[in-house]
Amino acid sequence: MSSILRKGVIRAGRVEVDEPINLPDGSEVTIIGHANGKFVGLQDNDRAMTPTEIAQTLAALSRVEPLETTDEEGAAADTWEKKVNDYTIANMDKGIEDLFR
Repeated sequence: MSSILRKGVIRAGRVEVDEPINLPDGSEVTIIGHANGKFVGLQDNDRAMTPTEIAQTLAALSRVEPLETTDEEGAAADTWEKKVNDYTIANMDKGIEDLFR
């Protein structure tokens, strides 16, 4: 399932979006609103969370089950992390070198 993110407003009980959405008639969509009436969009991350949102987030986090891994899975993750770090360190100058050519 793919996702399409559009910002819109509610007018007369209907969602109005700024640009057309290319979906066939009858397509099911999910609309996620914000408690204060603002539509949740990409720019919504620029504001501080309200005390209510913080409390809701903390409550949701307290219900998350801990991730349990075997020793082998932990070792594999550590090996992969080291490989990624080594690659990053070995290649970090390549982007900088291109700036001065």
